[in-house]
Amino acid sequence: MTAPDDAIRARRRLTNKLIAAHEAARLKPFFAADARLIAGDGGLILGADQIIEAFAGQFRDPDFVDYVRTPETVELDAAGDRAAETGRWVAHWKSGEMSGAYMAAWRKQTGQWVIESELFVTLAG
Repeated sequence: MTAPDDAIRARRRLTNKLIAAHEAARLKPFFAADARLIAGDGGLILGADQIIEAFAGQFRDPDFVDYVRTPETVELDAAGDRAAETGRWVAHWKSGEMSGAYMAAWRKQTGQWVIESELFVTLAG
């Protein structure tokens, strides 16, 4: 059985690969239906459907390359049903990049880790 922190790190690697491949629809299972995301500019996106549409919109930009999120820590609650992931992120466009820090809250839902909320803070770019 995979340790929860290893499972979360593996799921993060998969989301990075799907973003690099510009496959928005395939990202949906990684988000809880009621997920919330605060983007690097402070904008709020509510619900998995809206998060996926935001990704799809960025993927339509011919200058967009990818987002890479690199976990630094994954901390579990005592019950093993929730986790906090913190790390660094970088966004690449053909014309440059932006980067910063992030925090993601994960919860175990029907045996799988899903993102319930994410906060991205732009610090450079």
